[in-house]
Amino acid sequence: MLSDPPAATCPPTTLEILSSLESISNDAWQALSQGHPALDLSFLNLMHQTGAANLHSGWQPVYPSLWQGGALVAAMPLYIKTHSYGEYVFDWAWADAYHRHGLRYYPKLISALPFTPISAPRLLASQPADRSHLLAAALALLKDDTTLSSLHILFPVAEEHPVLAAAGGLRRDGVQFHWHNQGYGNFEDFLGRMSHDKRKKIHQDRKKVQVHIDEIRCLTGPEITVDDWTFFHRCYAHTYRLHHATPYLSRDFFIQLGEQSPDLSVMFVAYRQGQPIATSWCLKGHDALYGRYWGALEHIPCLHFELCYYQPICFCIARSLARFEGGAQGEHKLARGLAPAATHSYHWLKHAQFNEAVSQYLAQERNGMAAYTSELNERQPFHRSPAK
Repeated sequence: MLSDPPAATCPPTTLEILSSLESISNDAWQALSQGHPALDLSFLNLMHQTGAANLHSGWQPVYPSLWQGGALVAAMPLYIKTHSYGEYVFDWAWADAYHRHGLRYYPKLISALPFTPISAPRLLASQPADRSHLLAAALALLKDDTTLSSLHILFPVAEEHPVLAAAGGLRRDGVQFHWHNQGYGNFEDFLGRMSHDKRKKIHQDRKKVQVHIDEIRCLTGPEITVDDWTFFHRCYAHTYRLHHATPYLSRDFFIQLGEQSPDLSVMFVAYRQGQPIATSWCLKGHDALYGRYWGALEHIPCLHFELCYYQPICFCIARSLARFEGGAQGEHKLARGLAPAATHSYHWLKHAQFNEAVSQYLAQERNGMAAYTSELNERQPFHRSPAK
């Protein structure tokens, strides 16, 4: 009688801390990232390679990764940070409090996508247990490195919250403004759901732009040329200079992103007398568009609204995308039809007394954020259903 073959055993899982993603295959990474544009392998690699987010710019990659039989099965975007720039969850006051008490807040550990305030998976794994293992690896780094003050996981997705909370993470709440597609047939259909005054205001915004702008072109994927990227970066850098700031991303970053992952990008370009005068850039996912940067060579009233909100909304309607995320901050987006959307982050501070103080502060802040979000919802520009 033939005996049954022995049960197959899974190869052991090993942990490796990655200082670079250059050796990771795109297929392996895509299987974990589920095609999210902000987790695109080229997007992250170029952040590191062009100097925007690397050791020298204060973003040292230390990605925990899990391997099984030579195959990548889980990974976590993680950085040792020496500052708090480019995060969009503001902890400068915490750093100042540490300093005033003679303590060092930097370096710290951050799980985030550099310069990208988009909620997306942070514990990239197909198996729930591996998410816990990744988080345990990050917390072990925090514990073992005596120079690190804290761990911060920014903009995780909802399914990750239970494991983060169970590990003692302090939850911080925030708000962004997102547009949701309710099956609109066109932009006027969308405006038709608004109150008369708000609809009139948007029509006025668009008429002001038409006085100065002859044409707005929507460019996608391979349609975006090197010249388009060069012009975009010129406008992007100009916007930073107007705010007395230094742009994070280089011209080379954008050009190489366009070459390596062309399908990620959507660009809107405004022309006057055949010459480009302003532009905006979005990341495109399977079901959403994500507003990122814009710039103009001169001030034109309401052009920012047109390129950064109205054109992306038109794009989403035309292509049946579920939502448009307008980026960080900006209460003015509410009047343009973008609704409040909750964001979250989780924090571990190694210093017990500061961890307790921040815990108490965040409890109060969450209450305030809930009240603020409720107020925003009351001010949405859409027609209200009659009370029953």
